[in-house]
Amino acid sequence: MNAARLAPLKAWWARLAPRERVLVGAAATIVGLYLVFAVAVQPAWRTLAAAPAKLEALDAELQAMDRLAAEARELRSAPPVNAEQAAAALRAASERLGPHGRLSLQGDRAVLTLDNVGTAELQDWLAEVRSGARARPVEATLTRGSAGYSGSIVVAIGGAG
Repeated sequence: MNAARLAPLKAWWARLAPRERVLVGAAATIVGLYLVFAVAVQPAWRTLAAAPAKLEALDAELQAMDRLAAEARELRSAPPVNAEQAAAALRAASERLGPHGRLSLQGDRAVLTLDNVGTAELQDWLAEVRSGARARPVEATLTRGSAGYSGSIVVAIGGAG
């Protein structure tokens, strides 16, 4: 700032009584300390406070990814399943859904049509199909209603896809 701009401020300061100067200085110090706290200390403090929960969530995510990686290694090392075994495993998994699931085999693909299947049942079916039939989902058209999922899932059987 140049001297011309500071002149009114200096004149105002000179007119203040010594006691007022001390009070203005104390107020300026308090405001300055608050600004330093608000800009530098408080954000770091919040980050440190949130770090344990965030670290725990990231650890849980890492453990889940490790489990999925181990499952993928296990599935890759598993011997291939022939078409008849895959079809039988698909039928067995689909029969567990009862009237809520209908399976249609079409060459190297299978289509499961769902009608109000619960989340747990759908997850179990996908896991069983992936491990037992070595099939993988290639297309899904699902809607979630109050009673469960409805729609269709197309899986590729064996190395197809």
